[in-house]
Amino acid sequence: MTMNKKKHAFSPNDFVVYPAHGVGKIVSIETQEVAGFELELFVIAFEKDKMTLRVPTHKATDVGMRALATPDVVSHAMKTLRGKAKVKKAMWSRRAQEYEQKINSGDLIAIAEVVRDLHRLDDQREQSYSERQLYEAALERLTREIAAVAGHDENAAAAEIDSVLTSRAA
Repeated sequence: MTMNKKKHAFSPNDFVVYPAHGVGKIVSIETQEVAGFELELFVIAFEKDKMTLRVPTHKATDVGMRALATPDVVSHAMKTLRGKAKVKKAMWSRRAQEYEQKINSGDLIAIAEVVRDLHRLDDQREQSYSERQLYEAALERLTREIAAVAGHDENAAAAEIDSVLTSRAA
């Protein structure tokens, strides 16, 4: 069986966002035989999580894999962080579910909303364990993508996000 090389939306060394895992880097495109069929796969490495994911090339967009956000989207996310927290009066379990969906959507703006809504200043009430877990997951996703887009390291991106979050309270 011969493989015809198709042009892909992504190529090796591209950074991509996989909704359930955040920012990863395509290390290669490989072909594997699965159940007698030749399957072309993107091999994506997630450095921080020490994880490798293989995504069929023809399914990449269907599963929500996308290129990094544009600088415009990043500045919109930063603007979102500056906004006032919108906390619904729904039960925590319902809100937690919504936050989880936003984080796993891979949408940078939705992730910024979660960070904004769950961020606590020192003088505010303590976060519950599950609240802190969601906040940290969202913050990590936001930080990694902003760092990758800007070409900074994650510490610089984290400092930028932190300054935005603390300045909105002033």
